[in-house]
Amino acid sequence: MADEAKAKGNAAFSSGDFNTAVKHFTEAINLSPTNHVLYSNRSAAYASLHQYDAALSDAKKTVDLKPDWSKGYSRLGAAHLGLHQYEDAVSAYKKGIEIDPNNEALKSGLADAQSAATASASRARAAPPPNLFGDAFQGPEMWAKLTADPTTRVFLQQPDFVKAMQEIQRNPSKLNEHLQDQRVMQALGVLLNVKFKAGGGDDMEVPEADSPPAPSQPAKQESKKPDPVPEPEPEPMEITEEKEKKEKKEKALKEKETGNAAYKKKDFETAIQHYTKAMEIDDEDISYITNRAAVYLEMGKYEDCIKDCEKAVERGRELRADYKMIAKALTRKGTALVKMAKCSKDYEPAIETFQKALTEHRNPDTLKKLNDAEKAKKELEQQEYFDPKIADEEREKGNESFKQQKYPEAVKHYTESLRRNPKDPKAYSNRAACYTKLGALPEGLKDAEKCIELDPTFSKGYTRKGAVQFFMKEYDKALETYQEGLKHDPNNQELLDGVRRCVEQINRASRGDFSPEELKERQAKAMQDPEIQNILSDPVMRQVLVDFQENPKAAQEHTKNPMVMNKIQKLVTAGIVQLR
Repeated sequence: MADEAKAKGNAAFSSGDFNTAVKHFTEAINLSPTNHVLYSNRSAAYASLHQYDAALSDAKKTVDLKPDWSKGYSRLGAAHLGLHQYEDAVSAYKKGIEIDPNNEALKSGLADAQSAATASASRARAAPPPNLFGDAFQGPEMWAKLTADPTTRVFLQQPDFVKAMQEIQRNPSKLNEHLQDQRVMQALGVLLNVKFKAGGGDDMEVPEADSPPAPSQPAKQESKKPDPVPEPEPEPMEITEEKEKKEKKEKALKEKETGNAAYKKKDFETAIQHYTKAMEIDDEDISYITNRAAVYLEMGKYEDCIKDCEKAVERGRELRADYKMIAKALTRKGTALVKMAKCSKDYEPAIETFQKALTEHRNPDTLKKLNDAEKAKKELEQQEYFDPKIADEEREKGNESFKQQKYPEAVKHYTESLRRNPKDPKAYSNRAACYTKLGALPEGLKDAEKCIELDPTFSKGYTRKGAVQFFMKEYDKALETYQEGLKHDPNNQELLDGVRRCVEQINRASRGDFSPEELKERQAKAMQDPEIQNILSDPVMRQVLVDFQENPKAAQEHTKNPMVMNKIQKLVTAGIVQLR
Protein backbone atom coordinates (compact mmCIF):
# COMPACT_ATOMS: atom_id res chain seq x y z
CA MET A 1 0.00 0.00 0.00
CA ALA A 2 2.63 2.56 1.10
CA ASP A 3 5.08 1.30 -1.54
CA GLU A 4 2.45 1.73 -4.24
CA ALA A 5 1.78 5.36 -3.21
CA LYS A 6 5.54 5.97 -3.03
CA ALA A 7 6.00 4.62 -6.57
CA LYS A 8 3.27 6.94 -7.86
CA GLY A 9 4.94 9.88 -6.11
CA ASN A 10 8.32 9.05 -7.66
CA ALA A 11 6.75 8.81 -11.10
CA ALA A 12 5.04 12.17 -10.67
CA PHE A 13 8.29 13.76 -9.47
CA SER A 14 10.22 12.40 -12.45
CA SER A 15 7.64 13.89 -14.82
CA GLY A 16 7.87 17.30 -13.12
CA ASP A 17 4.38 17.11 -11.55
CA PHE A 18 5.54 18.07 -8.05
CA ASN A 19 2.09 18.84 -6.61
CA THR A 20 0.91 15.35 -7.47
CA ALA A 21 4.16 13.94 -6.08
CA VAL A 22 3.49 15.69 -2.76
CA LYS A 23 -0.03 14.24 -2.71
CA HIS A 24 1.16 10.66 -3.22
CA PHE A 25 4.05 10.95 -0.76
CA THR A 26 1.61 12.30 1.85
CA GLU A 27 -0.66 9.32 1.24
CA ALA A 28 2.30 6.95 1.69
CA ILE A 29 3.33 8.72 4.94
CA ASN A 30 -0.18 8.26 6.35
CA LEU A 31 0.16 4.52 5.72
CA SER A 32 3.75 4.27 6.99
CA PRO A 33 4.47 7.24 9.30
CA THR A 34 7.90 5.92 10.42
CA ASN A 35 9.40 5.53 6.93
CA HIS A 36 12.17 8.12 6.68
CA VAL A 37 12.49 7.74 2.88
CA LEU A 38 8.94 9.06 2.36
CA TYR A 39 9.64 12.28 4.28
CA SER A 40 12.88 12.68 2.30
CA ASN A 41 11.03 12.35 -1.01
CA ARG A 42 8.31 14.79 -0.02
CA SER A 43 10.96 17.25 1.14
CA ALA A 44 12.49 17.16 -2.35
CA ALA A 45 9.06 17.69 -3.93
CA TYR A 46 8.35 20.68 -1.68
CA ALA A 47 11.78 22.12 -2.53
CA SER A 48 10.98 21.80 -6.23
CA LEU A 49 7.80 23.82 -5.57
CA HIS A 50 9.90 26.46 -3.70
CA GLN A 51 7.95 25.60 -0.53
CA TYR A 52 11.13 25.52 1.50
CA ASP A 53 9.50 25.79 4.93
CA ALA A 54 7.60 22.55 4.30
CA ALA A 55 10.73 21.03 2.77
CA LEU A 56 12.70 21.92 5.89
CA SER A 57 10.08 20.38 8.19
CA ASP A 58 10.15 17.08 6.27
CA ALA A 59 13.95 17.11 6.13
CA LYS A 60 14.15 17.51 9.92
CA LYS A 61 11.68 14.63 10.34
CA THR A 62 13.87 12.50 8.05
CA VAL A 63 16.94 13.17 10.17
CA ASP A 64 15.00 12.49 13.39
CA LEU A 65 13.82 9.10 12.11
CA LYS A 66 17.18 8.09 10.60
CA PRO A 67 20.07 10.12 12.06
CA ASP A 68 22.68 7.90 10.37
CA TRP A 69 21.26 8.32 6.83
CA SER A 70 23.37 10.77 4.81
CA LYS A 71 20.64 11.68 2.33
CA GLY A 72 18.55 13.18 5.15
CA TYR A 73 21.24 15.84 5.65
CA SER A 74 21.30 16.44 1.90
CA ARG A 75 17.57 17.28 2.06
CA LEU A 76 18.13 19.39 5.17
CA GLY A 77 20.93 21.35 3.49
CA ALA A 78 18.84 21.93 0.35
CA ALA A 79 15.91 23.28 2.39
CA HIS A 80 18.15 25.66 4.37
CA LEU A 81 19.76 26.77 1.12
CA GLY A 82 16.36 27.52 -0.39
CA LEU A 83 15.53 29.65 2.66
CA HIS A 84 18.89 31.45 2.25
CA GLN A 85 20.05 30.05 5.60
CA TYR A 86 23.51 29.41 4.24
CA GLU A 87 25.37 28.70 7.47
CA ASP A 88 22.74 26.13 8.47
CA ALA A 89 23.00 24.60 5.02
CA VAL A 90 26.79 24.30 5.29
CA SER A 91 26.42 22.68 8.73
CA ALA A 92 23.87 20.15 7.41
CA TYR A 93 26.01 19.15 4.44
CA LYS A 94 29.07 18.74 6.66
CA LYS A 95 27.17 16.41 9.01
CA GLY A 96 26.11 14.32 6.03
CA ILE A 97 29.70 14.10 4.79
CA GLU A 98 30.81 12.90 8.24
CA ILE A 99 28.46 9.93 7.78
CA ASP A 100 29.27 9.32 4.11
CA PRO A 101 32.59 10.97 3.18
CA ASN A 102 32.43 9.78 -0.46
CA ASN A 103 28.95 11.13 -1.25
CA GLU A 104 29.30 13.38 -4.30
CA ALA A 105 25.84 14.93 -3.88
CA LEU A 106 26.74 16.12 -0.38
CA LYS A 107 30.08 17.47 -1.57
CA SER A 108 28.39 19.35 -4.40
CA GLY A 109 25.74 20.70 -2.02
CA LEU A 110 28.40 21.84 0.43
CA ALA A 111 30.23 23.66 -2.37
CA ASP A 112 26.96 25.34 -3.42
CA ALA A 113 26.21 26.38 0.16
CA GLN A 114 29.70 27.76 0.71
CA SER A 115 29.56 29.58 -2.63
CA ALA A 116 26.17 31.00 -1.73
CA ALA A 117 27.46 32.16 1.63
CA THR A 118 30.38 33.91 -0.07
CA ALA A 119 28.12 35.46 -2.73
CA SER A 120 25.74 36.65 -0.05
CA ALA A 121 28.57 38.40 1.72
CA SER A 122 29.69 40.01 -1.58
CA ARG A 123 26.17 41.23 -2.34
CA ALA A 124 26.07 42.82 1.08
CA ARG A 125 29.02 44.98 -0.01
CA ALA A 126 27.97 45.70 -3.59
CA ALA A 127 25.00 44.71 -5.69
CA PRO A 128 25.96 42.63 -8.76
CA PRO A 129 25.02 43.74 -12.31
CA PRO A 130 22.09 41.96 -13.97
CA ASN A 131 22.79 38.53 -15.48
CA LEU A 132 20.84 37.50 -18.55
CA PHE A 133 21.59 33.76 -18.51
CA GLY A 134 22.52 33.23 -14.85
CA ASP A 135 18.93 33.31 -13.63
CA ALA A 136 18.01 30.51 -16.02
CA PHE A 137 20.38 28.15 -14.26
CA GLN A 138 19.43 29.02 -10.70
CA GLY A 139 17.25 26.95 -8.39
CA PRO A 140 15.60 23.53 -8.62
CA GLU A 141 13.30 24.76 -11.42
CA MET A 142 16.24 24.28 -13.84
CA TRP A 143 16.24 20.51 -13.17
CA ALA A 144 12.44 20.38 -13.18
CA LYS A 145 12.33 21.99 -16.67
CA LEU A 146 15.03 19.66 -18.00
CA THR A 147 13.19 16.64 -16.55
CA ALA A 148 9.83 17.73 -17.99
CA ASP A 149 11.21 18.16 -21.54
CA PRO A 150 11.36 14.81 -23.42
CA THR A 151 14.61 15.72 -25.20
CA THR A 152 16.66 16.93 -22.25
CA ARG A 153 15.25 14.27 -19.91
CA VAL A 154 17.39 11.73 -21.79
CA PHE A 155 20.50 13.87 -21.24
CA LEU A 156 20.00 13.66 -17.44
CA GLN A 157 20.98 10.00 -17.61
CA GLN A 158 24.43 11.05 -18.98
CA PRO A 159 26.91 11.86 -16.18
CA ASP A 160 29.06 14.27 -18.27
CA PHE A 161 26.01 16.36 -19.18
CA VAL A 162 24.81 16.51 -15.56
CA LYS A 163 28.31 17.52 -14.46
CA ALA A 164 28.48 20.27 -17.10
CA MET A 165 25.08 21.66 -16.05
CA GLN A 166 26.10 21.62 -12.38
CA GLU A 167 29.25 23.61 -13.25
CA ILE A 168 27.19 26.18 -15.19
CA GLN A 169 24.67 26.38 -12.35
CA ARG A 170 27.41 27.15 -9.85
CA ASN A 171 29.16 29.60 -12.19
CA PRO A 172 27.17 30.80 -15.25
CA SER A 173 30.38 32.23 -16.69
CA LYS A 174 31.33 28.62 -17.46
CA LEU A 175 28.64 28.59 -20.19
CA ASN A 176 31.20 29.80 -22.77
CA GLU A 177 33.23 26.64 -22.27
CA HIS A 178 30.27 24.40 -23.18
CA LEU A 179 28.69 26.28 -26.09
CA GLN A 180 30.03 23.69 -28.56
CA ASP A 181 28.03 20.95 -26.79
CA GLN A 182 24.70 20.71 -28.64
CA ARG A 183 23.12 19.14 -25.53
CA VAL A 184 23.95 22.23 -23.50
CA MET A 185 22.57 24.46 -26.25
CA GLN A 186 19.39 22.39 -26.34
CA ALA A 187 19.10 22.69 -22.56
CA LEU A 188 19.67 26.45 -22.78
CA GLY A 189 16.83 26.70 -25.28
CA VAL A 190 14.49 24.81 -22.93
CA LEU A 191 15.47 26.99 -19.97
CA LEU A 192 15.10 30.29 -21.91
CA ASN A 193 12.00 29.08 -23.78
CA VAL A 194 13.70 29.72 -27.14
CA LYS A 195 14.04 27.56 -30.25
CA PHE A 196 17.40 27.02 -31.98
CA LYS A 197 17.80 26.55 -35.71
CA ALA A 198 18.88 23.08 -36.76
CA GLY A 199 22.20 24.07 -38.33
CA GLY A 200 22.57 27.64 -37.27
CA GLY A 201 25.50 27.32 -34.94
CA ASP A 202 25.18 30.07 -32.37
CA ASP A 203 22.24 31.81 -34.19
CA MET A 204 18.89 31.45 -32.49
CA GLU A 205 15.34 32.68 -32.83
CA VAL A 206 14.13 34.64 -29.87
CA PRO A 207 10.44 35.58 -29.51
CA GLU A 208 9.79 39.30 -29.48
CA ALA A 209 9.77 40.74 -26.02
CA ASP A 210 9.80 44.10 -24.31
CA SER A 211 13.29 43.45 -23.04
CA PRO A 212 16.29 44.43 -25.18
CA PRO A 213 18.08 41.76 -27.22
CA ALA A 214 20.97 39.86 -25.73
CA PRO A 215 24.41 41.50 -26.09
CA SER A 216 26.58 40.18 -28.90
CA GLN A 217 29.32 39.12 -26.47
CA PRO A 218 27.57 37.62 -23.43
CA ALA A 219 30.70 35.77 -22.34
CA LYS A 220 32.59 39.02 -21.83
CA GLN A 221 29.80 40.53 -19.72
CA GLU A 222 29.29 37.33 -17.71
CA SER A 223 32.97 37.09 -16.89
CA LYS A 224 32.69 40.35 -14.96
CA LYS A 225 29.73 39.18 -12.83
CA PRO A 226 30.13 37.63 -9.39
CA ASP A 227 28.95 34.04 -8.88
CA PRO A 228 25.16 33.81 -8.55
CA VAL A 229 23.62 32.24 -5.46
CA PRO A 230 22.92 28.59 -6.26
CA GLU A 231 19.64 27.08 -5.15
CA PRO A 232 19.03 23.50 -3.99
CA GLU A 233 19.02 20.90 -6.68
CA PRO A 234 16.26 18.25 -6.56
CA GLU A 235 17.93 14.87 -6.69
CA PRO A 236 16.40 12.07 -8.79
CA MET A 237 14.84 9.77 -6.19
CA GLU A 238 13.56 6.48 -7.57
CA ILE A 239 16.72 5.38 -9.35
CA THR A 240 19.09 6.57 -6.62
CA GLU A 241 17.11 5.19 -3.67
CA GLU A 242 16.29 1.86 -5.26
CA LYS A 243 19.90 1.41 -6.31
CA GLU A 244 21.12 2.34 -2.85
CA LYS A 245 18.61 -0.05 -1.26
CA LYS A 246 19.60 -2.87 -3.58
CA GLU A 247 23.30 -2.36 -2.90
CA LYS A 248 22.72 -2.39 0.86
CA LYS A 249 20.61 -5.54 0.58
CA GLU A 250 23.31 -7.31 -1.41
CA LYS A 251 26.02 -6.22 1.00
CA ALA A 252 23.98 -7.36 4.00
CA LEU A 253 23.26 -10.74 2.40
CA LYS A 254 26.98 -11.27 1.84
CA GLU A 255 27.59 -10.61 5.52
CA LYS A 256 24.81 -13.07 6.38
CA GLU A 257 26.28 -15.80 4.15
CA THR A 258 29.68 -15.29 5.74
CA GLY A 259 28.05 -15.52 9.15
CA ASN A 260 26.26 -18.75 8.14
CA ALA A 261 29.56 -20.28 7.06
CA ALA A 262 31.19 -19.34 10.38
CA TYR A 263 28.20 -20.75 12.29
CA LYS A 264 28.54 -24.11 10.54
CA LYS A 265 32.22 -24.18 11.52
CA LYS A 266 31.23 -23.45 15.16
CA ASP A 267 33.13 -20.15 14.92
CA PHE A 268 30.40 -18.36 16.86
CA GLU A 269 32.20 -15.10 17.62
CA THR A 270 32.91 -14.52 13.93
CA ALA A 271 29.32 -15.41 13.04
CA ILE A 272 28.01 -12.84 15.53
CA GLN A 273 30.25 -10.14 14.04
CA HIS A 274 28.94 -10.74 10.52
CA TYR A 275 25.27 -10.97 11.56
CA THR A 276 25.67 -7.74 13.53
CA LYS A 277 27.21 -6.03 10.51
CA ALA A 278 24.33 -7.24 8.33
CA MET A 279 21.86 -5.79 10.85
CA GLU A 280 23.61 -2.42 10.73
CA ILE A 281 23.58 -2.33 6.92
CA ASP A 282 19.97 -3.48 6.42
CA ASP A 283 17.49 -3.08 9.28
CA GLU A 284 14.54 -4.27 7.18
CA ASP A 285 15.34 -8.00 7.34
CA ILE A 286 14.82 -9.66 10.72
CA SER A 287 16.50 -12.90 9.62
CA TYR A 288 19.85 -11.34 10.57
CA ILE A 289 18.56 -10.85 14.13
CA THR A 290 17.10 -14.37 14.43
CA ASN A 291 20.33 -15.85 13.08
CA ARG A 292 22.36 -14.03 15.72
CA ALA A 293 19.87 -15.26 18.33
CA ALA A 294 20.54 -18.83 17.14
CA VAL A 295 24.27 -18.31 17.73
CA TYR A 296 23.66 -16.99 21.23
CA LEU A 297 21.47 -20.04 21.89
CA GLU A 298 24.28 -22.39 20.82
CA MET A 299 26.75 -20.50 23.00
CA GLY A 300 24.49 -20.77 26.03
CA LYS A 301 23.97 -16.99 26.17
CA TYR A 302 20.24 -17.41 26.66
CA GLU A 303 19.47 -13.88 27.86
CA ASP A 304 21.14 -12.38 24.77
CA CYS A 305 19.20 -14.84 22.62
CA ILE A 306 15.92 -13.78 24.24
CA LYS A 307 16.70 -10.07 23.74
CA ASP A 308 17.42 -10.64 20.03
CA CYS A 309 14.23 -12.67 19.59
CA GLU A 310 12.14 -9.94 21.23
CA LYS A 311 13.83 -7.34 19.02
CA ALA A 312 13.10 -9.47 15.93
CA VAL A 313 9.42 -9.77 16.86
CA GLU A 314 9.07 -6.04 17.54
CA ARG A 315 10.87 -5.03 14.35
CA GLY A 316 9.05 -7.71 12.35
CA ARG A 317 5.67 -6.33 13.38
CA GLU A 318 6.78 -2.81 12.37
CA LEU A 319 7.82 -4.12 8.95
CA ARG A 320 4.79 -6.44 8.67
CA ALA A 321 7.23 -9.30 8.13
CA ASP A 322 6.22 -12.83 7.20
CA TYR A 323 4.32 -14.45 10.08
CA LYS A 324 6.59 -17.50 9.75
CA MET A 325 9.60 -15.34 10.64
CA ILE A 326 7.75 -13.97 13.69
CA ALA A 327 6.89 -17.54 14.72
CA LYS A 328 10.53 -18.61 14.31
CA ALA A 329 11.72 -15.81 16.60
CA LEU A 330 9.11 -16.73 19.24
CA THR A 331 10.00 -20.42 19.04
CA ARG A 332 13.68 -19.60 19.51
CA LYS A 333 12.84 -17.45 22.51
CA GLY A 334 10.78 -20.27 24.00
CA THR A 335 13.68 -22.69 23.51
CA ALA A 336 16.02 -20.33 25.38
CA LEU A 337 13.49 -20.02 28.23
CA VAL A 338 13.29 -23.82 28.49
CA LYS A 339 17.08 -24.01 28.67
CA MET A 340 17.02 -21.55 31.58
CA ALA A 341 14.18 -23.32 33.46
CA LYS A 342 15.12 -24.65 36.92
CA CYS A 343 11.68 -25.24 38.43
CA SER A 344 8.17 -25.94 37.20
CA LYS A 345 7.16 -22.24 37.29
CA ASP A 346 10.06 -21.37 34.97
CA TYR A 347 8.35 -23.35 32.22
CA GLU A 348 5.25 -21.13 32.26
CA PRO A 349 6.72 -18.24 30.18
CA ALA A 350 8.25 -20.77 27.76
CA ILE A 351 4.90 -22.51 27.29
CA GLU A 352 3.18 -19.13 26.77
CA THR A 353 5.81 -18.16 24.17
CA PHE A 354 5.40 -21.43 22.25
CA GLN A 355 1.62 -20.91 22.24
CA LYS A 356 2.08 -17.41 20.79
CA ALA A 357 4.37 -18.85 18.11
CA LEU A 358 1.69 -21.37 17.16
CA THR A 359 -0.88 -18.59 16.73
CA GLU A 360 1.49 -17.02 14.18
CA HIS A 361 2.28 -20.27 12.35
CA ARG A 362 1.36 -23.84 13.32
CA ASN A 363 4.71 -25.52 12.92
CA PRO A 364 5.15 -29.22 13.95
CA ASP A 365 8.52 -28.49 15.54
CA THR A 366 7.04 -25.71 17.70
CA LEU A 367 4.13 -27.96 18.68
CA LYS A 368 6.55 -30.68 19.78
CA LYS A 369 8.55 -28.18 21.83
CA LEU A 370 5.31 -27.04 23.49
CA ASN A 371 4.30 -30.61 24.37
CA ASP A 372 7.79 -31.36 25.71
CA ALA A 373 7.73 -28.20 27.84
CA GLU A 374 4.30 -29.05 29.28
CA LYS A 375 5.44 -32.60 30.05
CA ALA A 376 8.64 -31.38 31.71
CA LYS A 377 6.64 -28.87 33.78
CA LYS A 378 4.29 -31.60 34.98
CA GLU A 379 7.15 -33.92 35.91
CA LEU A 380 8.91 -31.16 37.83
CA GLU A 381 5.69 -30.32 39.64
CA GLN A 382 5.39 -33.94 40.74
CA GLN A 383 9.02 -33.99 41.86
CA GLU A 384 8.58 -30.74 43.76
CA TYR A 385 5.39 -32.06 45.39
CA PHE A 386 6.81 -35.51 46.12
CA ASP A 387 6.84 -36.35 49.87
CA PRO A 388 6.46 -40.04 50.90
CA LYS A 389 5.93 -39.15 54.55
CA ILE A 390 2.95 -36.86 53.85
CA ALA A 391 1.69 -39.47 51.33
CA ASP A 392 1.57 -42.15 54.08
CA GLU A 393 -0.24 -39.74 56.40
CA GLU A 394 -2.87 -38.97 53.74
CA ARG A 395 -3.34 -42.68 53.00
CA GLU A 396 -3.97 -43.39 56.70
CA LYS A 397 -6.53 -40.56 56.79
CA GLY A 398 -8.21 -42.20 53.78
CA ASN A 399 -8.29 -45.56 55.62
CA GLU A 400 -10.04 -43.94 58.58
CA SER A 401 -12.64 -42.34 56.33
CA PHE A 402 -13.17 -45.67 54.54
CA LYS A 403 -13.85 -47.44 57.85
CA GLN A 404 -16.41 -44.75 58.66
CA GLN A 405 -17.98 -45.33 55.19
CA LYS A 406 -17.13 -41.76 54.20
CA TYR A 407 -16.07 -42.86 50.73
CA PRO A 408 -15.90 -39.46 48.92
CA GLU A 409 -13.69 -38.11 51.72
CA ALA A 410 -11.55 -41.23 51.55
CA VAL A 411 -11.10 -40.74 47.77
CA LYS A 412 -9.92 -37.18 48.45
CA HIS A 413 -7.23 -38.35 50.91
CA TYR A 414 -6.06 -41.20 48.65
CA THR A 415 -5.80 -38.80 45.72
CA GLU A 416 -3.65 -36.39 47.75
CA SER A 417 -1.52 -39.34 48.85
CA LEU A 418 -0.93 -40.28 45.20
CA ARG A 419 0.02 -36.70 44.34
CA ARG A 420 2.66 -36.85 47.04
CA ASN A 421 3.82 -40.32 46.00
CA PRO A 422 2.49 -41.47 42.58
CA LYS A 423 4.35 -44.81 42.84
CA ASP A 424 2.46 -46.19 45.85
CA PRO A 425 0.42 -49.32 44.80
CA LYS A 426 -1.42 -49.41 48.16
CA ALA A 427 -2.97 -45.98 47.59
CA TYR A 428 -4.22 -47.07 44.16
CA SER A 429 -5.62 -50.29 45.64
CA ASN A 430 -7.43 -48.44 48.43
CA ARG A 431 -8.85 -45.82 46.08
CA ALA A 432 -10.06 -48.61 43.75
CA ALA A 433 -12.00 -50.07 46.71
CA CYS A 434 -13.59 -46.64 47.34
CA TYR A 435 -14.59 -46.24 43.69
CA THR A 436 -16.15 -49.73 43.79
CA LYS A 437 -18.22 -48.77 46.85
CA LEU A 438 -19.33 -45.57 45.09
CA GLY A 439 -20.30 -47.49 41.93
CA ALA A 440 -17.61 -45.72 39.88
CA LEU A 441 -16.55 -49.05 38.35
CA PRO A 442 -14.50 -47.75 35.36
CA GLU A 443 -12.41 -45.54 37.71
CA GLY A 444 -12.01 -48.46 40.13
CA LEU A 445 -10.87 -50.76 37.34
CA LYS A 446 -8.32 -48.19 36.16
CA ASP A 447 -6.83 -47.80 39.66
CA ALA A 448 -6.69 -51.58 40.18
CA GLU A 449 -4.84 -52.06 36.90
CA LYS A 450 -2.39 -49.26 37.86
CA CYS A 451 -1.82 -51.00 41.20
CA ILE A 452 -0.95 -54.30 39.44
CA GLU A 453 1.30 -52.39 36.99
CA LEU A 454 3.28 -50.86 39.87
CA ASP A 455 3.55 -54.14 41.82
CA PRO A 456 2.55 -57.33 39.94
CA THR A 457 3.04 -59.43 43.13
CA PHE A 458 0.60 -57.36 45.26
CA SER A 459 -2.43 -59.66 45.67
CA LYS A 460 -4.77 -56.81 46.70
CA GLY A 461 -4.51 -55.42 43.20
CA TYR A 462 -5.98 -58.64 41.75
CA THR A 463 -8.78 -58.84 44.32
CA ARG A 464 -9.72 -55.18 43.58
CA LYS A 465 -9.70 -55.74 39.81
CA GLY A 466 -11.56 -59.07 40.05
CA ALA A 467 -14.23 -57.49 42.28
CA VAL A 468 -14.81 -54.63 39.83
CA GLN A 469 -15.10 -57.06 36.89
CA PHE A 470 -17.48 -59.28 38.91
CA PHE A 471 -19.75 -56.31 39.64
CA MET A 472 -19.61 -55.45 35.95
CA LYS A 473 -20.84 -59.05 35.35
CA GLU A 474 -17.78 -59.88 33.32
CA TYR A 475 -17.39 -63.21 35.09
CA ASP A 476 -14.99 -64.81 32.69
CA LYS A 477 -12.63 -61.83 32.90
CA ALA A 478 -12.94 -61.72 36.68
CA LEU A 479 -12.10 -65.45 36.82
CA GLU A 480 -8.94 -64.83 34.77
CA THR A 481 -7.91 -62.00 37.10
CA TYR A 482 -8.40 -64.11 40.25
CA GLN A 483 -6.48 -67.01 38.71
CA GLU A 484 -3.61 -64.67 37.75
CA GLY A 485 -3.45 -63.43 41.36
CA LEU A 486 -3.29 -66.99 42.71
CA LYS A 487 -0.07 -67.50 40.73
CA HIS A 488 1.58 -64.98 43.07
CA ASP A 489 -0.34 -65.88 46.26
CA PRO A 490 -1.82 -69.44 45.93
CA ASN A 491 -3.38 -69.49 49.44
CA ASN A 492 -5.03 -66.08 49.35
CA GLN A 493 -8.58 -66.64 50.59
CA GLU A 494 -10.05 -63.57 48.88
CA LEU A 495 -8.76 -64.77 45.52
CA LEU A 496 -10.06 -68.31 46.14
CA ASP A 497 -13.49 -66.97 47.10
CA GLY A 498 -13.47 -64.84 43.96
CA VAL A 499 -12.78 -67.89 41.79
CA ARG A 500 -15.62 -69.78 43.45
CA ARG A 501 -18.14 -66.98 42.90
CA CYS A 502 -17.15 -66.60 39.25
CA VAL A 503 -17.45 -70.35 38.58
CA GLU A 504 -20.93 -70.34 40.14
CA GLN A 505 -22.07 -67.53 37.88
CA ILE A 506 -20.51 -69.11 34.79
CA ASN A 507 -22.22 -72.46 35.55
CA ARG A 508 -25.48 -70.65 36.11
CA ALA A 509 -25.08 -69.01 32.71
CA SER A 510 -24.33 -72.41 31.13
CA ARG A 511 -27.60 -73.78 32.52
CA GLY A 512 -29.48 -70.75 31.36
CA ASP A 513 -30.56 -70.17 34.92
CA PHE A 514 -31.38 -66.47 34.39
CA SER A 515 -34.60 -64.54 34.43
CA PRO A 516 -35.66 -63.06 31.07
CA GLU A 517 -34.69 -59.59 32.35
CA GLU A 518 -31.23 -60.72 33.50
CA LEU A 519 -30.63 -62.57 30.24
CA LYS A 520 -31.65 -59.58 28.16
CA GLU A 521 -29.39 -57.27 30.19
CA ARG A 522 -26.41 -59.62 29.90
CA GLN A 523 -26.88 -60.07 26.17
CA ALA A 524 -27.12 -56.28 25.56
CA LYS A 525 -23.97 -55.69 27.55
CA ALA A 526 -22.15 -58.56 25.87
CA MET A 527 -22.90 -57.17 22.43
CA GLN A 528 -20.93 -54.05 23.34
CA ASP A 529 -17.84 -56.16 24.09
CA PRO A 530 -15.40 -56.02 21.10
CA GLU A 531 -14.26 -59.59 21.84
CA ILE A 532 -17.83 -60.96 21.65
CA GLN A 533 -18.40 -58.93 18.45
CA ASN A 534 -15.29 -60.47 16.85
CA ILE A 535 -16.39 -64.00 17.76
CA LEU A 536 -19.87 -63.51 16.30
CA SER A 537 -18.50 -61.92 13.11
CA ASP A 538 -16.01 -64.78 12.54
CA PRO A 539 -17.37 -66.96 9.64
CA VAL A 540 -15.79 -70.10 11.16
CA MET A 541 -17.46 -69.56 14.55
CA ARG A 542 -20.77 -68.83 12.89
CA GLN A 543 -20.55 -72.20 11.13
CA VAL A 544 -19.62 -73.87 14.45
CA LEU A 545 -22.76 -72.43 16.08
CA VAL A 546 -24.87 -73.72 13.17
CA ASP A 547 -23.28 -77.18 13.56
CA PHE A 548 -24.09 -77.21 17.28
CA GLN A 549 -27.75 -76.66 16.37
CA GLU A 550 -28.07 -78.87 13.26
CA ASN A 551 -25.13 -81.29 13.03
CA PRO A 552 -24.34 -83.11 16.32
CA LYS A 553 -21.54 -85.15 14.70
CA ALA A 554 -19.72 -82.05 13.54
CA ALA A 555 -20.38 -80.45 16.92
CA GLN A 556 -18.55 -83.33 18.63
CA GLU A 557 -15.51 -82.65 16.46
CA HIS A 558 -15.58 -78.97 17.42
CA THR A 559 -15.49 -79.80 21.12
CA LYS A 560 -12.05 -81.32 20.60
CA ASN A 561 -10.67 -77.90 19.59
CA PRO A 562 -9.62 -75.92 22.73
CA MET A 563 -9.70 -72.55 20.95
CA VAL A 564 -13.22 -73.14 19.67
CA MET A 565 -14.46 -74.28 23.07
CA ASN A 566 -12.87 -71.25 24.75
CA LYS A 567 -14.84 -68.94 22.43
CA ILE A 568 -18.01 -70.97 22.99
CA GLN A 569 -17.54 -70.63 26.74
CA LYS A 570 -17.23 -66.84 26.39
CA LEU A 571 -20.51 -66.75 24.48
CA VAL A 572 -22.15 -68.93 27.12
CA THR A 573 -20.89 -66.74 29.96
CA ALA A 574 -22.16 -63.67 28.13
CA GLY A 575 -25.60 -65.22 27.82
CA ILE A 576 -25.45 -65.27 24.02
CA VAL A 577 -25.43 -69.08 23.81
CA GLN A 578 -27.00 -71.69 26.09
CA LEU A 579 -25.92 -75.33 26.23
CA ARG A 580 -28.52 -77.99 26.99
